[in-house]
Amino acid sequence: MHVQSYLMFDGRAEEALEFYRKAIDAKPEMVLRFKDSPEPAPPGAMPPGTENKIMHMSFRVGDTVLMGSDGSCAGNGTFQGISLTLSVANEAEADRRFAALSDGGQVQMPLTKTFFSPKFGVVADRFGVSWMVIVDQPAQ
Repeated sequence: MHVQSYLMFDGRAEEALEFYRKAIDAKPEMVLRFKDSPEPAPPGAMPPGTENKIMHMSFRVGDTVLMGSDGSCAGNGTFQGISLTLSVANEAEADRRFAALSDGGQVQMPLTKTFFSPKFGVVADRFGVSWMVIVDQPAQ
C-alpha cells in the first residue's frame, strides 16, 4: 500500500508549482493539461477557457512525490484539517524554507525551539496549504 498527498489548487496549480519550485526546490515530474487529455471532459464539466489548466501534475520535494491539479477551476480551493511536514537538516535551512513558504501566506506558529526540535514552526502558504517546518533531531 502507498499513500500520497494530492493537492487541489482550483485553478492555481501552475502558480503553485512555480512557487514550490522556488520556495522548496520542487522538481516537476509530470504536467498534463486538460487540452492534452486522451479523453475530453464531458460537456459542461469544465468552465470555458480552462483547457490550458492542469488536469494532473506530480512534483518531487526531496524524496517525496506530491501530486496536484487545478480541479474544477472554480477558484475557491481550501485546505483544511491537514498539514504537510517539511523536515530539514539544519536551522539555517529551516529559516530559509519557512521564510519562502511564508511569502504571501500566514504564519500560524513562528519558528522556535521546542522540546522535540531545535526549530519548528507552522505556516499556511499563499494557497492555504499548511506546512510544518521542522529541523530533524539527531538520533540519540
